[in-house]
Amino acid sequence: MRSDEFYMHRALDQARQGLSAGEVPVGAVVVDAAGEIVGAGFNAPVGEHDPSAHAEIRALRDAGERLGNYRLDGCTLYVTLEPCLMCTGAIIHARLARLVYGAAEPRSGMAESKANLFAQPWYNHRVTVEGGVLAARAARLLRDFFAARRAGLDND
Repeated sequence: MRSDEFYMHRALDQARQGLSAGEVPVGAVVVDAAGEIVGAGFNAPVGEHDPSAHAEIRALRDAGERLGNYRLDGCTLYVTLEPCLMCTGAIIHARLARLVYGAAEPRSGMAESKANLFAQPWYNHRVTVEGGVLAARAARLLRDFFAARRAGLDND
């Protein structure tokens, strides 16, 4: 089995695809128990005109299609940014075994920053969560994106 860093690099590759498309650079991949990438996605709410087109949701949809099941038992989701409320719910409902994320999201992160929804007792499924994998690289990609965006606004 490859390392968490290996798969987070693949998620960062997805984030860079989103960046190329003009989207906030967040990327995700779903990896099955055998170590194969079975789903991938990057943020695309602007391009798809879809508020639910977050990297995590798109990667889960891709994996579900490829595996022929909405339940992704035994799979791990690697995402470059701590998931929001919507994505956290989707991760739990997909029955993922693990979530591995890069940078913390202090404004809306639901794994540790604002709340830990994965630890709530009312859910009948538990997801193992690990944060901070390649966090500096993921955060830098986001920081550079927003700095360039602000600079562009200043020039208008």
